[in-house]
Amino acid sequence: MVARMPRLVPLAGSDVRSAAGADVLAVPVAAPPPGEGDPQPRPGTADAAVWLGLNTAVLAEQQRFRGSAGEVLGVPLPSSRDDGAGPRRLVLLGVGDGSATALRRAGAGLARATRGAGRVVTSAGVGLPPQHLRAFCEGLLLASYDPPRSGTGEGPRPAAEVVELLGVDEGPALSRAVVAARATWRTRDLASTPSSTKDPAWVADQARALAADLPGVEVEVLDAAGLARQGFGGLLAVGGGSVSPPCLVTVRYRPPAGTAPRRHVVLVGKGITFDSGGLSIKPRDAMIPMKTDMAGAAVVLAAVLGAAEMELPQPVTALLPLAENAFGGGSYRPGDVVRVHGGTTVEIANTDAEGRMVLADALHHADASLEPDLLVDVATLTGAASLGLGKRHAALYTDDAPLLEQLRSASEATGERVWRMPLVEDYAYALDSDVADLRHVAAKGGPGAGSITAALFLREFTGSRRWAHLDIAGPGRADRDEHEVTKGATGFGARLLLRWLEDGAV
Repeated sequence: MVARMPRLVPLAGSDVRSAAGADVLAVPVAAPPPGEGDPQPRPGTADAAVWLGLNTAVLAEQQRFRGSAGEVLGVPLPSSRDDGAGPRRLVLLGVGDGSATALRRAGAGLARATRGAGRVVTSAGVGLPPQHLRAFCEGLLLASYDPPRSGTGEGPRPAAEVVELLGVDEGPALSRAVVAARATWRTRDLASTPSSTKDPAWVADQARALAADLPGVEVEVLDAAGLARQGFGGLLAVGGGSVSPPCLVTVRYRPPAGTAPRRHVVLVGKGITFDSGGLSIKPRDAMIPMKTDMAGAAVVLAAVLGAAEMELPQPVTALLPLAENAFGGGSYRPGDVVRVHGGTTVEIANTDAEGRMVLADALHHADASLEPDLLVDVATLTGAASLGLGKRHAALYTDDAPLLEQLRSASEATGERVWRMPLVEDYAYALDSDVADLRHVAAKGGPGAGSITAALFLREFTGSRRWAHLDIAGPGRADRDEHEVTKGATGFGARLLLRWLEDGAV
């Protein structure tokens, strides 16, 4: 059973008495400047206090409520309110300093405080500019997510059914918040599905099903036989040890006829449906989260579907190179030389560095056959990236200054944080091989910097295209809920790429 996203209903009026009969009325309270004064009521808060006969300032002081972003204070109301004369519960909702980040966190706090409610009414959107309203709604929808449960007999924790937004008009800020959040939900659903269900063929079927009713979207699946005919040696090598054969999924979105031509974007996402490490087997504990090792493929799929739902004028193609990195009689071995798409030979040093092999195939195919103006790959690629940047930032590699600034701007707008990392030319020698064109993992005694050398390897297959690489190994998974991020597969990158496409990738 998959959780349902709350339905957002804009209401032109801002009278909090519209919340009569609601399960929850949530009103915003801002934090004071550091070291100064008391929390500050925002639109609807004073009116709610008068209507309900409450002294919210005293309540806040008693509970040490400061209005920090995402902080909530629930106020049960007398049982007499069950007659429909008012809401059943009042929530003071901290909106911090009122920035987009604070409002995104406020939305997330509201989502967690109202799980299972039927009808929630809030005045937190009154007077907000579009980008701040969008941030609030995205936070609310993102934190409402709960992963699907398999074999437990239990469904996901229910989110609020309806959230009515006082003082908000129907408009693009609201509709695009829904599409962006849905993209993240889709990514989380796909990445959270157990690998006992999720093999490459299953992901391909999901891509077909999700794209079925979207105009302008086409899905093509190249099976193992087709991969062999066309020389996708990286995918075939990585998938050779599994009973589930690899495949390459291409998802194309083309804008409606008459749309002014724009640059063609190709997104490539690592799609390892389970990563045992192959013959270079992982430790047991490191294998447990490896159902999420196809998060990059889920991200690029969700971004293209979101572009279609928004009817963006941007032509976008997603490539999902899908394989299971198992071990068996057909497994590729350390010391093997693999010929990837386009003919480059690669010396294998570690079969647990499989992601860059399937990406090499897909990137070269994009360069050789798809004529991209912009090429971006997304992957849970290296532990080195998460060691260097932790769990909150993706490593961003590009030497293209305009592309860098566009992605940074999208990162700022969505709260999906990136940190630019250098493509250090002095480390390129780590890819030298005595027996092949390239070595895919640096030898012992090399420069270290595993995330950088992985990016340098991928660059070899991008031709002269404008290119960026996002290593999401850190933020692609979370150990706990935090603001709009939920435990497990986070869906990181879907909103970032979609916002970049919205803003006009150039």
